[in-house]
Amino acid sequence: MSSGGGGKKKEVKKETKLGMAYKKDENFGEWYSEVVVNSEMIEYYDISGCYILRPWAMEIWELLKEFFDAEIKKLKLKPYYFPLFVTENVLQKEKDHIEGFAPEVAWVTKSGKSELEAPIAIRPTSETVMYPYFSKWIRSHRDLPLRCNQWCNVVRWEFSNPTPFIRSREFLWQEGHTAFATKEEADKEVLQILELYRRIYEEFLAVPVSKGRKSEMEKFAGGLYTTSVEAFIPNTGRGIQGATSHCLGQNFAKMFDITFENEKGAREMVWQNSWAYTTRSIGVMVMTHGDDKGLVLPPRVAPIQVIVIPVPYKDSDTTAIKGACESTVYTLNESGFRADLDTRENYSPGWKYSHWEMKGVPLRIEIGPRDLANQQVRVVRRDNGAKVDIPVANLVEEVKVLLDEIQANLLKTAKEKRDACIEVIHTWDEFTTALNNKRLILAPWCDEEEVEKDVKARTKGDLGAAKTLCTPFDQPELPEGTLCFASGKPAKKWSFWGRSY
Repeated sequence: MSSGGGGKKKEVKKETKLGMAYKKDENFGEWYSEVVVNSEMIEYYDISGCYILRPWAMEIWELLKEFFDAEIKKLKLKPYYFPLFVTENVLQKEKDHIEGFAPEVAWVTKSGKSELEAPIAIRPTSETVMYPYFSKWIRSHRDLPLRCNQWCNVVRWEFSNPTPFIRSREFLWQEGHTAFATKEEADKEVLQILELYRRIYEEFLAVPVSKGRKSEMEKFAGGLYTTSVEAFIPNTGRGIQGATSHCLGQNFAKMFDITFENEKGAREMVWQNSWAYTTRSIGVMVMTHGDDKGLVLPPRVAPIQVIVIPVPYKDSDTTAIKGACESTVYTLNESGFRADLDTRENYSPGWKYSHWEMKGVPLRIEIGPRDLANQQVRVVRRDNGAKVDIPVANLVEEVKVLLDEIQANLLKTAKEKRDACIEVIHTWDEFTTALNNKRLILAPWCDEEEVEKDVKARTKGDLGAAKTLCTPFDQPELPEGTLCFASGKPAKKWSFWGRSY
């Protein structure tokens, strides 16, 4: 990587190496690890599967949180914080639930040098932490609905390939837990929340997702049904679950005795939901938009939307250039944009360009002597590299238009790439071919658990088995007489299949 002009080549080289050693299309895994570290989102930690989230990642998380929190407050969700620890007997109350999570539960067994009387689990999710208290707080129909949300961390002691954001032993999330008098209310909320998750991915992260329902085999352990938003990574040919909204039915109410007196004085069990999205969403965004120069951030979640860089030449009036840069940043910040100025003098402008490209900042503004003389600024887009000179007088309007265009273009491009990977198949041979071609497969299915298990078993291999990703709500027509691709029985629905993260 050249230092790009300026006479400080040696010093710049010594400071840091810029540029990527790996290419996205050639070695995706190494490329991804490099992007999240070089863009200063992540630092590796000395415990495998745990990562330090640096400000560049946390600020994105906070922007998503700001949107989501405001939306769920409109739905009358209240903030809570429940403890991180749960006792063994409570955790094991719901058998299916704990079986689903058992391999991932981390246990505290010692305090100092002495063994604890009974081991204490660290929450992998909080149903069993919260529901004993729902039982205490809900007595009458007047106590319903009960709607709580917490922003917290959870621990799942994964042993399969840890990947920053995507699979880690500790991660951040929000988890909503609600209780209603009727199934209709619970069903309605499941879809309201799922729509908010779609908006997070499509409107903020510019990642296209499919809304759908999980199969019985893939649903939340102990729940009635699970809905999800599913993304797809064309480079690896893998689906990735973006967020889930579960209707738990009355199963947990039965186990934890969560009942209420209805208006007629009879006791009834509540209907419950739980729903969550995690810092995984940031990783999906990195995988979707990143390129061989590093991160590419959609403007709505970019901690810095516009970076301003002074470009002084020999003998140019550096004071005037610096003044113009400061005034540009001030104007943009006053107009509600997140803009910043890179005034570091030990780096050349070319080095700074590469640095902010690596960090994915959507727009770069360069101001040199020629721009000063012409009362303009040079603007460069991160998504497609397009350069344009805009008059200082039109700065705010033009920047707004460009940021909106970048946001829309990222979603459009990602959607085109994903859609190009969707393959509709009807037979087992077509299925295996599509799978090996890294496709997102839409197939007619008989909706039988045994058949799904069989597909998993028959596709086991180095790359991992195929499974159902979801049955999309948006169902194509299923002509009468269509057969299941795997069993040859009559098909009941179209489902997305593929390998997944």
